[in-house]
Amino acid sequence: MREHGMSEIAISQFERLYRTWQADQSEWIREEDVEPLTDIPAVRDIHDTIDHDKALEAFRKTAFLKLNGGLGTSMGLAGPKSLLPVRRHKAKRMRFLDIILGQVITARTRENVQLPLTLMNSFRTSKESMAVLHHNRRFHQDDIPMEIIQHVEPKLDAATGAPVEHPENPELEWCPPGHGDVFATLWESGLLDSLLEHGIEYLFISNSDNLGARPSTTLAGAFAQSGAPFMVEVAHKTPADCKGGHIVRDKKTGRLSLREMSQVHPDDKADATNIAKHPYFNTNNIWVRVRDLRDKLASTNGVLELPVIRNRKTVDPTDSSTTKVIQLETAMGAAISLFDGATCIEVDRPRFLPVKTTNDLFIMRSDRFHLTDSYEMEDGNYIFPEVDLDPRYYKNIADFDERFPYGVPSLAAAKSFTVKGDWTFGQNVKCFSAALLEDKGEPAYVPNGEFVGPLGVEPDDWL
Repeated sequence: MREHGMSEIAISQFERLYRTWQADQSEWIREEDVEPLTDIPAVRDIHDTIDHDKALEAFRKTAFLKLNGGLGTSMGLAGPKSLLPVRRHKAKRMRFLDIILGQVITARTRENVQLPLTLMNSFRTSKESMAVLHHNRRFHQDDIPMEIIQHVEPKLDAATGAPVEHPENPELEWCPPGHGDVFATLWESGLLDSLLEHGIEYLFISNSDNLGARPSTTLAGAFAQSGAPFMVEVAHKTPADCKGGHIVRDKKTGRLSLREMSQVHPDDKADATNIAKHPYFNTNNIWVRVRDLRDKLASTNGVLELPVIRNRKTVDPTDSSTTKVIQLETAMGAAISLFDGATCIEVDRPRFLPVKTTNDLFIMRSDRFHLTDSYEMEDGNYIFPEVDLDPRYYKNIADFDERFPYGVPSLAAAKSFTVKGDWTFGQNVKCFSAALLEDKGEPAYVPNGEFVGPLGVEPDDWL
């Protein structure tokens, strides 16, 4: 790592991950050792108890940090995932970053607040992402840095524990240490001190691919009023969320703890995915008090003792025949266990609108959503149809766009939408009920204006 010019903080962080992994091969958080959280206060229930003037005062002292290091390789992207077009607004193509900037600028103007925005970029997302910020004529920020750069670490050969070698593409020998790296990066960058110098007391951290994590005066007020040093937004699970990470209480320490599904023992999977038993999932929207976080990091020389997650992959994630590797990672939300008095708050579904796959992107681009003039993604009830597109033909964004040349079909009347095989879609196609297209064994086409239902493309003659 030193040969590659990496900082001592990055090396210290990786050394802790590696030594923890070597000393303790156990990676499970067992069901018998935790208590489920079943009674978390909901922001809608405490809304009337929040003093609006105090909430606005807290919002004036809030900064935004967006995790923006992802390349979207799972969708075949080569550049920043946040530069993927989501939909149009008044005919203008809007990417994730465009919508985020719109949300921040709107909040600044509406509430007359400074609301600094910082991106945690990777070396591979920095140049293109920062160009978007500089190009936006309505976005200005001079005193507080607009980006910090996340660390990287070596991938480990699963068989030997040594740094993996991949001469065909040496860049693939490295990986980020998970989004828990945000804390070491904040410490090393000096951003926390800069925020405090400018009167910022609260920091809201979220993923750039979650367009629901928009500025909220109410949540800033709820966090300030709670007195907690650390707060995680959680939401009620639906069947689609049953495999999401969730907050539990450690029986030994009494502290809250984040349990990711990768830390669930196979024997505990049924309990961990039981919505009745664990009704909330972690949205990865985090609120922290800047001074408390700075003091905590100062006491640990910038490296928090977060649980180590073993992420098993191949050195080339697009080629399963390449060397098996282990990536040692930490989760941002796991820091909840390090703060006395840390808490959770239940938020409504509109706060969690992530795009991890082209299935998610399909819904975001569909007529289920409307992008408002405040750059909020609006839907009627945020209970979305199940979308399952054949990964052979729709997993990569280039293939996806090629098959939806006029935009995605209407989902307004659809309960679900399943595509098997290679289908290309004409204009104004509408789905209804449990829409299903079966594999024809060859490329197929849905003509302009057709309806797709449980029997496939409906016949022209409605008998």
